[in-house]
Amino acid sequence: MTETPRRKASHFFAYVSRLRWIKRWGLMRNAIEENVATHSWEVATVAHALALIRNRHFSGQVNADRIAAAALYHDATEVITGDMPTPVKYHSQVMREAFGDIEHKAEAELLALLPEDLRDDFSGYVQASRLAPEEKALIKAADRLSAWFKCRAELRAGNPEFGPAEQQIREQLEAGALPEVRYFLEVFAPGYDQPLDNLLG
Repeated sequence: MTETPRRKASHFFAYVSRLRWIKRWGLMRNAIEENVATHSWEVATVAHALALIRNRHFSGQVNADRIAAAALYHDATEVITGDMPTPVKYHSQVMREAFGDIEHKAEAELLALLPEDLRDDFSGYVQASRLAPEEKALIKAADRLSAWFKCRAELRAGNPEFGPAEQQIREQLEAGALPEVRYFLEVFAPGYDQPLDNLLG
């Protein structure tokens, strides 16, 4: 009887699991620490909801499960690059292009950690360029909603440091005018400002 060849070990998930140690909002004083893993989970759940809302109420035909999975990996490259603060990342066209190149290289480095026969399966989630425009738009909207919820939580904790960011992100959400975002803001967002007892009541 022949033995099955031993498969080569992959460090992909061990590496990605370290997103929990990458802190977000590094240039600002935080009352509530947030890491990339927690943020990614929230973005995935909100993006999934936005996709389902689009399909149910706004004649959409997007794959909500695919969008949720892609959202889980939307910041995975930060395990290599760290969390680049938005004012730095978008400071100039040169910075945007340079960081975009770094992100592409980080995506390739992450995929290279996977067994070769799984790389193409994961590339559709890890590589942003493989996402359809409407998928990117929903994940970006969920990302902004998550950032806005963070700002609101900081303000409720008495931290005015996040005041300007909260206002700017709210304006971006409203300017984006996605109907599913307006739905989420009307139906789900008010609960984020409520104490636990009110949520359970």
